[in-house]
Formats: sequence, structure tokens, C-alpha cells
Amino acid sequence: MKTRIYTIALLLTATIITAAFAPAGLMLKIKGSDTVLPLSQKLAETYMNLNTEAKITVMGGGSGVGIAAFIDGTTDIAMSSRKIKMSEKMKLQEAGKAFKEVTIAYDALSVIVNPANKVKQLTREQLEGIFTGKITNWKEVGGDDEKIVAYSRESSSGTFEFFKESVLDNKNYGSAILMMPATGAIVQSVSQTKGAIGYIGFAYLETTVHALKVSYDKGATYVEPTVANAKNGSYPIVRPLFYYTLTQDAAKVKPFVDFILSADGQKVVGEVGYITVK
Repeated sequence: MKTRIYTIALLLTATIITAAFAPAGLMLKIKGSDTVLPLSQKLAETYMNLNTEAKITVMGGGSGVGIAAFIDGTTDIAMSSRKIKMSEKMKLQEAGKAFKEVTIAYDALSVIVNPANKVKQLTREQLEGIFTGKITNWKEVGGDDEKIVAYSRESSSGTFEFFKESVLDNKNYGSAILMMPATGAIVQSVSQTKGAIGYIGFAYLETTVHALKVSYDKGATYVEPTVANAKNGSYPIVRPLFYYTLTQDAAKVKPFVDFILSADGQKVVGEVGYITVK
């Protein structure tokens, strides 16, 4: 009897969620940030499992690529790990398109090294030195006498922009920094190169790389990137993750966005490895 009641309760719950979040035949295209990509893929998968008539396609490429597609009308939602730029706002304004910005989650941007590297923590100033090309050998920051091989996302990435602003204090990347087209490529490269360093979204962390503790108070305290440290504000490199949608498409995108911001959607956010908005 208890089993039957529990089964009925589950069916009712699923029915309520479906009714609340999905009109029949919902079709959406989502494109942009590689950081937001695994989260959007999981959210779309969960949503479509609850709403079998819905079809949501998700593609990466970088925040800049997603926003460009958003401007030219080839995607319904742009995923971005940075705020939309003034130049992009102007293009939308010129096209007569009003837009809405929604924060769907937060990310603890993580600086990674090869596990064989004995350096386990760095200050913001040391990171700035490495990625601007002023520090080129690990012995300069307490490591072995070994050349630093630094990996960055390419300029179309919102992660590239955020790291430059928050960590490099808006200074330019060094000419020797290796620009990578995707976050997964940075993880793979750092895992295979002892002298490598890179930065990635928190959800991309794997056992094949090591996340450094970071200090933003000139070495007084070092904090590792964890969900708890991001939530309590002690980890310094935390950023919002955005969806950009057109105001004219509000009714179309609302069911999916409402689902993301609901308790069920935010549960997925936490499971994938991001920080919830509530």
C-alpha cells in the first residue's frame, strides 16, 4: 500500500512540474559560453525528460560567439560567463532589439596546474606576473627550475575577459600565452604538461589536474575553490553566469528560464558543480 501511495505521489509531482514549466512543443536554441555549456546541457536534458514534446539544442563556442548569434537572431538564448559589452548592446539597440539579462548560477573560476607541480598556491600578483609574461619560470614562485607553460581561453571567451579583468587587473596577456579554443583543451593540456598552468570553470575540475589556492590579500590568506568557499565569499574569483534573451521572446523562453530558477532547476545547478543563485 505504501509503495502504491509513493508511486502515485511521484507521478503527481512529475505532472505538476510538467504543467508548470512546459507548453507543448517548446523549441529553443541555446548557444555560447563553454563554461555554461555543461550546465545548460544538463538543464535541457532534465527539462526534456520532464517535457517530452520540448526540443532544446545547446551549443558552445564561447560567450562572444553566443552573443553574436543572439544579435543576428540565430539563437534564442545566449549563454555568457561575462556581462554583455557596450558594443554588443549598441548593435542590439541599432537592430531595435530589447533584451533581458538573467543570472542562472555562479562559478568559482579555478586556476589549475599539473598534479606533479609542487606549487600549490599563488597570489593574485603572481598570477598576473605569469599570465602577462613577467614570470616565466616556476622557481620564481617557489617551484622547480622549470619553464612555465601558461594556457588561456581565446579572446572570444567570457572566461578570458573575466580572468583579464579580475586576475590581471585589466593588463594584457603575454605574447607567449597559449590560447585554447575550449576549456576541455586546457584541462587536457595541463594534465599532460608538468610545467603547465591554466584557468577553468569550477565544473570542469578533474582529478587529472590540481586547483591552486589563491590569495587576494598579498599572501596573508590562501583559499581553495570550493562551493562552500564561493558561497561564503572567502574565495575571491567568483562570477555570475548569464542567459541573455530578447524581450520579444519572453513568453517563449519563460518556461525554461522559470524551470532553471526553480528549486528543481537550482538542484541541477548544484549537482553539475556550480553555485546556486539562492
